[in-house]
Order: sequence, then C-alpha cells, then structure tokens
Amino acid sequence: MTCLSSLEAIPQEVLEHIVFFSTADNPLGPPAPLLSLLLTSQTIYRTLSISANPHLYARIFTHKFDIDAAIRRLGPQIAVATVLASELQRRCIILKRIRARLDSRLRSVSSTPQKDQMLGELLWMAYLMMLENDGKNERQLREYADIETWLREFWFDDDGASLAPRKIKDDQWPLNHERNSLAMWLFWFFLKPDQYKRNENFRLVTSVMKLTALAANRYPLCWPSWAEFIPEEQSNSHSSVTHFSETYQLTPPPLAAPAILSFFTFAVQLSGPLQQMVYKAPHAPSASVLITGQSYEWESDWQKCMNLGQARYSNTFSGAYIPGSIEGVWEGIFTYTEFTAYAALLSGAPPPILHRSLVAQHRQTWKLREYHLLETDVDSSSGLSDPGPLSPGDPLRAYFPVGTRIREHSNEIQIHEPGRSEPLRYQRPPSCALNVSLMTDNYTRSLKDIIVVGEGHSAWGQFNLIGRVRPCDGFVSLSKEYTEGDRGKWLYRCFLVGNSNGNLSGRWRDTLSPSHVSGYEGCFVMSRRR
Repeated sequence: MTCLSSLEAIPQEVLEHIVFFSTADNPLGPPAPLLSLLLTSQTIYRTLSISANPHLYARIFTHKFDIDAAIRRLGPQIAVATVLASELQRRCIILKRIRARLDSRLRSVSSTPQKDQMLGELLWMAYLMMLENDGKNERQLREYADIETWLREFWFDDDGASLAPRKIKDDQWPLNHERNSLAMWLFWFFLKPDQYKRNENFRLVTSVMKLTALAANRYPLCWPSWAEFIPEEQSNSHSSVTHFSETYQLTPPPLAAPAILSFFTFAVQLSGPLQQMVYKAPHAPSASVLITGQSYEWESDWQKCMNLGQARYSNTFSGAYIPGSIEGVWEGIFTYTEFTAYAALLSGAPPPILHRSLVAQHRQTWKLREYHLLETDVDSSSGLSDPGPLSPGDPLRAYFPVGTRIREHSNEIQIHEPGRSEPLRYQRPPSCALNVSLMTDNYTRSLKDIIVVGEGHSAWGQFNLIGRVRPCDGFVSLSKEYTEGDRGKWLYRCFLVGNSNGNLSGRWRDTLSPSHVSGYEGCFVMSRRR
C-alpha cells in the first residue's frame, strides 16, 4: 500500500483530527498543513475541501481568531460552520495581502474603484478584528501580517496610499476620508512610540499627527455636527461592510480622536525624562496587559459604528456610550496655539502655519460624577405623564437650555428648566453601571439622559464642569468655568476611546464664537488616575 492510499484509507474523523492538530501547532496565518493535504489527491480534496467539510474550517477559525465578541454583538447565527469557514478563507486572503504589503503603497499614479474597494475591505476587516480582539486577532495582525510595517508605509512612505506625505510636501492638508479614518484608528491601536525614535521619517510622523490633531476646522471631531444634541437626519455616507457573511451599514468614527491620542503620545513619550515625569502619555492599547474579556473595552466603539451607519440617528442610549464610563478622577493635558496663527488657519492658511506655530501645553485634573434620568413607571390611569428629559439646549453651554439652574445633593441633582413647573431629578448610577460586563439591558433601555458634574484644576486655577452625553454616539460635551479670575468659559468636547483602560480624547473651544462657525480651539486628552 502506497503512502497516498494509506492516507486515503484513514477514517474521516481521524483525518480531521490530524489536520486540526497539525494546524494548531502554528496558530498564526493560514492553515498551511491543510493546504498541502488538499493537493495530494482528489479523494483527500473531496474529504477536506471547504464545501465538503465546513465544520473543520470552522474549528480552525475558532482556534486562530477571537469569536466571543462577534457572537455577543451580532448573535449566535454567525457561529454556524459555513459562516466561520467562509470568514476563515476571507481573513486568510486579506492577512496575506497585508503581509505582502500589496495595498500600503500606490502602485500607479491613478487609483481605480477596484483598488479602492480592496483597500477599504482590508481596512474594515482589520479595524473590526481589533474591536473584537481578545488576544488572537491582534496576534494575527501584528505577528503574522506585520500590520505595523504596513501602517508605516501607508502613512509615511513617499508613495503611501494615504497620500499624506505628498500632500504635506505640496503644502496641502492630508485627506480626510473613510479609508484614512480607519487607518488612523489602526495606527493608534498598534502604536508603540519607541519604534519611531530613530525613524528617518520621524519629522513626517509628527507632522501628520500634529496637523490632523490641531486643525479642528479641517478634521471634525465628530459627525453629526457637535452643535446638534438630537440630530434629525443622517447626512454622511456609510459603507456596506461584509462581516461574517452578513452585510452591515457602518460608518467609522472620524480620525480626529485617534490622531489626538497619537499626537500626545509622541509629544510626551519622545520628550525628555523630566517632561515625561510631568506629563503622562495616553494609555495606548498596545500597552494594555491582556486580560480576559478584552473586547469589552471596545463594546461602545462597535455600537458607535452601527449607530452612525443608520438612516436616522437614535435619540436613545443604545450602546454607543456605557453608563458610568467617565465616573472618577482623570488626569491629562490640554494644548493651545498662538492665537494669531490659529486665526490665520481659520482664514485659509496652508499647513505650514501650524508647523511653525508654538504649541503650549498644561496639565489638568478632573473629578467627574454621572447623574442619570431613568424612565419612570407611571400608571396611565393616574393622569400623570413621564416628564421627559431636559430639553436640548445651547451647544455652547454643553446642550443646557439658557436659564437652567442645577443643584447637586448627595445622591441626586435637581434641574430647574425654564418653563417646567417641577424640577427634574437625576440620580447617581448604581454600582453595576460602573462595569460594562455587569450593565443590564433593562437599565440601559430605561436611561433617558446623562448629566456629568465635576470639578478640577490646572495651572490656570480651579474650575467647575457640567455637561451632557449625546445618545446617538456617546459624544461628551462639558462646560468648563473657572471659579476665580477672568478666565471665562470654555467648551470641552470629547469621546471616551475604549472603556476601563480608555482615554478621553477631544478638543476645547471658545464660547464667544457662534456654534455654526469655527472658533479658537485646542486639543486635550485625559486618562484615568491609577
């Protein structure tokens, strides 16, 4: 009996075990032993092909990739063998493209719809894999596909597909579109600043981050507009993204938040030892210690993509913000640029105005508390009605109606809104609301509004904070008012990027400029005190 006939004589169940354990020896990359076996004979191919044996491929998928977050978010129907087998095949193809760096650089002067589509699919797959990462996905992207090298080429090579180096060389702004947004998020996910200390393109690296972080008039922090608390209509395009054999309408968050985080990381980590003692860098995902349930860190970021891709924005809390997420003490940095330089920027000045501009930075500390308004159980026969949340108000006042008075007590705040006969009472959240894994769906569904109250200090003095959380995307807007001196009022707007290990990333602006025009702005980051 020949070796081939002996192989064909092995019972199918035993052969499947042999194949699985041979691929398990190396969890990274495509299942090479299986690919070799498929070429041995038609009999083996008919036994082990993806169409004949999807259960084997599904088993290999769960060994190589994370699956828990996808099931939790999309439902158990994605865990069937045919779906997982197809996803394994698709991911292996795209991981090999990243490894070969086929899409990181421009191969010709002009792009084509087919090339743009392939690049978009690659970026979406990598981004969603990181939102679902519990350890395996990151290893595939980092260790097998070497996505860090891919991202360096994409952003900083002279022929990089982002076009950022070409634009900056021509005194133009880096492009702000979906592909660059996804690539900036991936850059933040995988950022290890030490790798750039001796990089020959270090100046270009910092230039890209500085421009996209500081040019608020070019790179919006959010969409829909920050001026709308309850947006009425979807005004941005979305993408049809295939994920686990289903098509979803998704929109990635803008690139500003990860660009700001990356900018501050370089500013702190690559500065001198004394500055590193004074200023703390944002907590990068790449520095996180792997823990069970790591994908919970990105639960709200996934839901944000879903919410932004819908035809109409939600006016209820549906997962884009986890109640209780910003409770506690935060430490960070805010920056400001020369006023004349920023005024020139708003008047249409090219990027060199920011390159030459001095950027100052100061530390600040916040202590924040959340108060929640829950839907009340009102008996319809009583004649009473649910009072509803505080009305949307002035965006320059963190969405509070003009004339609103607030009194804080030990476990609640009372809101006196002009035109209401009775005050609204917002309660402190239960302890379970401070842990995403313990948060109940019933609590989130009954949540109608979130108000944030706090205080803090910086080199400029003591200040108070009051703000609200936008339901559709978790956008946080805080009014900052100094208690002494003539420091005025400032508006701080941000997203929580991540959750328990997350950072607040955003921009402040003046409150004298009307909300429909660009004002004087700077950026800031805050990390939890540890």
